[in-house]
Formats: sequence, C-alpha cells, structure tokens
Amino acid sequence: MSEFSLHSIETIVISLPARRPHLWAGMTAPAGRGYVVVKLRLMGGAIGWGEAQTIATWGGDDGCRYGETAETACSVIEKYLAPALAEIDLRRIEAVHQAMDRVLRGHPYAKAAVEIAALDAVTRQLEMPVYQMLGGKFRDRIPVAHSIGLMEISSAVEEVQQVAAEGVGTIKLKIGIDVERDVELVREVRRALGDDIAIRVDANQGYATVHEALRAVEEMYQYRLLYMEQPVEGLERMAQFAARCRLPVMADESCWSERDVVRIGQTAAAQYLSVYYTKPGGLWNARRLLTIAGAHGLISDINGSGEMGIGNAANLQLAAAAPEIQLAGTIPITSTAEIERTKTAGRKYLDDIIVEPFAYVDGYLVVPESPGLGIEVDEKKIAKYRVN
Repeated sequence: MSEFSLHSIETIVISLPARRPHLWAGMTAPAGRGYVVVKLRLMGGAIGWGEAQTIATWGGDDGCRYGETAETACSVIEKYLAPALAEIDLRRIEAVHQAMDRVLRGHPYAKAAVEIAALDAVTRQLEMPVYQMLGGKFRDRIPVAHSIGLMEISSAVEEVQQVAAEGVGTIKLKIGIDVERDVELVREVRRALGDDIAIRVDANQGYATVHEALRAVEEMYQYRLLYMEQPVEGLERMAQFAARCRLPVMADESCWSERDVVRIGQTAAAQYLSVYYTKPGGLWNARRLLTIAGAHGLISDINGSGEMGIGNAANLQLAAAAPEIQLAGTIPITSTAEIERTKTAGRKYLDDIIVEPFAYVDGYLVVPESPGLGIEVDEKKIAKYRVN
C-alpha cells in the first residue's frame, strides 16, 4: 500500500435549496433534488471530493445509457467501485477507470463522482491543481451561459434581463414543448435583450419529428440564434436535421462516449458538442473525448445538470485544460448564503457546500489555482443539507 492507495470512501446525498425549479423537455421532476457527493481519503491522509448529478430520466438516445439515481449511485459506489479500487495506486487514473469498468459496466455518473474524488485527493497530496493531470492549463477563465428552464414566458423575460445586467453574455433557452410557444419565447427574449446578448436554444429531443424541428428553426431564424441543441432523438434523425438546418447543430443526449463523437463526426450529425464530465464517466474520459472531437473538427461547450460547488469545480478544471471547449459553458455561477457572486445569473441554489465560491468577473468564471479542485468543502453545510 502506498500513500496514494484508497483508505476509505463515503457516499453522501445532498439536497440544496433551489433558487427556482429547473426543468427541460422530458423531465418529470426538477433537477437538483438529491445529488451524490463522494468523500475519498487516501492512505497518505489527503481527502478528495466528487459529485454526481444523478437524474433518473436522463439516459441518452433511446434510453441506452439508462438513468441513475442517488440510491443507485451510492449502492454502486459502495458495493462495486470502492472494493474494485482497493489495490490501485490512484495516481494511475487510467487504471482506476479500467478497474471500475471491469467490475461493472455503465453507471458513468457514479464512476465520475469516484474518479473526481480520486483526482482531487491525489492532486491535493501532490500540491497541484487537477488540471495539471489533464494536460495543463490552457485558459484562466471560462465564459458562462445562463440556462432558462421551462417556465412562463413573462418569467423568462424578466430573468434574462436580470442575468444580462449581471454580466452574462449568452442565454440558453429550453424549448421543445410546442413550436408556437417556443417561437414566442425566442421572440420575446430577443426583443427584451436587443442584439448585444447571444441566444441559443435547446430542445432536449423534445420535437417528435425532423419536420417539426425544422419548422421551429425556420420560424426562429430571424431572431439571430447561435445554434440549436439536440432537437430530436437519435443520430440518424440528427444527421437528417443538420443537413437541412440553417443553424449550426449541437449534440447533447447523442454525445456520451468517444465512439459517439466518432459517429457524430462521420455522419455530420452536429457541428458542436455538449460535453459533461459525468456522461463519459469522469474528467479523464471527458478530456479524451474532447481530443477526439478536435480531430473531427468539432468544438464544444462545458455543460451539466446544475452542479453544486464540487461538480462546478470539476467543470472549471476540465474547461481550463481543454482547447476544444470554445463556447460559453452552461455551468452554474456558484454562490453561498454568505457570499453571493450573483443574485440570478448562473445561480441554481440559494446556498452551497463549499466555503468560498469561485471568482466571477464580467461574465467569466475564474479557474482556481489551489491544489486539487481548488475548493474547500464546508462540512457543516454537508451535515445541514445531507438527506441520506
């Protein structure tokens, strides 16, 4: 056993108070109600933290990835993943993934939480940031996009005005419910914002047919959108849509693995990718996925499902290291009850489980320089918001 061997893993389920419910097409309950936190200790004493935003109804094209819940993730971590890592030097991140994959297929969100905790602990022990394990720092700050979930149009218009006033330069609108409603939303938001703010739309596979999605684009096109994200389900239909769409197309639900990226590149199903650290099973796999994307001429944003502070720290470490991430990231601007970086912009929760939120300046989140993920976890807040 070395100082980089596993000493212990604890799984914790956290539910933070939301600023407002966040919904998208296909959701049965708002995101953020019970996310998994992993506390991992090395034999050398360093402690690392990981996070998984488990969602039962989130599973990629045709449900092929299946959903994960807090309960399934905790069970998988405790019964399978932790024992699989008992003899592994956790500096060997590729070996960590191979060990987890040998013992259990799938469950990328659970694996991501463990991997991030391992990376955090290892790099704390080595006294360097996580991004050094991902190839080094390419950028110092990340532009942020604010996501407007499914809500009343009047509420959406009010929120985007608040967000623009707080410095965010890109708005993402959740659509995919009804073409007429979606077009009205885009029109009213553009009218409220003028031409200085970028707008992109995300249907989350909500349109039933390629024809319906194309009709939505044609009616929205005049409002100067950046792109449309995942209008329909399945790479075949995405490719049909992309071939006829006047806007660039982004793949999200269709983009989980390295093989997905290759297929997207080969079929021209999208020009842009929405990359999470969770969908491919961790930061290491996400970094490899992005390298393959670059080889296919595909660029990306960094996206997620309303991360708490630990998960958002992982977002920043990945975005810092990956030149392929060229679009504003749909990631939170973390605040706590004591330290408010913003009132509305990028803010998912009224409080958080980290001591000090990341710096936010003029629409950008600043990459932390401290060892590990660059955060200090507030264990009193962990106890306060723990639900398992």
